[in-house]
Amino acid sequence: MKVALDIHGGDHAPDVNIIGAVNAISESKDNLHVCLVGDKDQAIKVLEREGVDPSLFSFEHCDDCITMGDHPVRAFMTKPNSSISKGFSLLKNREVDAFASTGNTGAMLVGAMQTVKSIPGIIRPCISSILPHTDGSVGLLLDVGTNADCKPDVLYQFGILGSIFASEVYKIEKPRVALLNIGEEEEKGNLLTKAAYQLMSDNQLFNFIGNIEGSDLFSSKADVVICDGFTGNVVLKQAEGFYELIKERNIEDDYFNQFNYEEYGGTPILGVNGNVLIGHGKSSDVAVKKMLKLATEVSDANLPEKISKVFI
Repeated sequence: MKVALDIHGGDHAPDVNIIGAVNAISESKDNLHVCLVGDKDQAIKVLEREGVDPSLFSFEHCDDCITMGDHPVRAFMTKPNSSISKGFSLLKNREVDAFASTGNTGAMLVGAMQTVKSIPGIIRPCISSILPHTDGSVGLLLDVGTNADCKPDVLYQFGILGSIFASEVYKIEKPRVALLNIGEEEEKGNLLTKAAYQLMSDNQLFNFIGNIEGSDLFSSKADVVICDGFTGNVVLKQAEGFYELIKERNIEDDYFNQFNYEEYGGTPILGVNGNVLIGHGKSSDVAVKKMLKLATEVSDANLPEKISKVFI
């Protein structure tokens, strides 16, 4: 398994990315190879400082990067020698099995659409987030920011994507898919959720169980929760903010510690013809390590191929 990692992505690059890669390889039992994409000399300096043999890695040298402040479309088009552009080139040419970055999310989305492309039939690719359940299980929430405005058929497709992701990567048998709404009743909600409910309730591609309210997000009532990206991002940021409040008050709790983004590392872009992983911009080496682990799991699951079969 070969994964390309953008070493210039995120707030603490390149050190945390490289150290995260070192730790991922040490725990992978020889089934992971990482190609470090970025300034090779800089990468080797960090590896030597950490006492790590650079020959454990391969390198794709480039001397440019897309910053967090860059305009995603403009930067991807005008910086062909950036680490994000080079990483996507490797993925497109099938020189790696996956490409992961904690860099500019917009540029990663643009890169995915411009290079590996969306799977035919997919209206809008999306990203997801883990929902830790109080009983110890985990669920998924999607979309969490890619598509602020959605139409009913887009939410319907999110149900398909989330169900496949949950079953193939998280090994949840017949995932229960719910629609996030202001009430459980079928007639509740706005025009979007009412129309999406009708589409979802009349389908054979996933196990739709109806509406779910915000108060039940962290229960085990549903395995996959569907919403537009605006709503999902608000939920995600609220959960992150709550975790930070818990830490500021020096409260230790095993359940609430699961709200720490480091526990999950990142998320794949669902609906594109390649394994593309996006991590949090403030990722630590622990988060990067777990993002690389998720990259191997997503690659092993052949998600793009399995999603494609549904949309043939």
